[in-house]
Amino acid sequence: VQLQASGGGLVQAGGSLRLSCRASGSISSFVRMGWYRQTPGKQRELVASIIRGGSTDYADSVEGRFTISRDSGKNTVSLQMDSLKPEDTAIYYCYVDRSLSTRSWGQGTQVTVSS
Repeated sequence: VQLQASGGGLVQAGGSLRLSCRASGSISSFVRMGWYRQTPGKQRELVASIIRGGSTDYADSVEGRFTISRDSGKNTVSLQMDSLKPEDTAIYYCYVDRSLSTRSWGQGTQVTVSS
């Protein structure tokens, strides 16, 4: 499966962005989908994930500000990011787990939050 991420950009602190990740095929059978982010010199950090059953999980740093959702009809997983902070600045990567041992990554999309 191929993933195409979009929606990054530059926004002022307190603003919002919505990231989208479209899969080349049906996402209905995927075990899990989500988003990581990475800044220079740091490990990739899990931001949010959603499992096939619909349960979601968030990093403590984004809980209450970010919302992950999926649209099976559009084969898309989205990340609504509100109340953005400068520390949210990173490259965001979407991923899908087609099984517990098979993960695919999308290309990164840059999010920059100015203070």
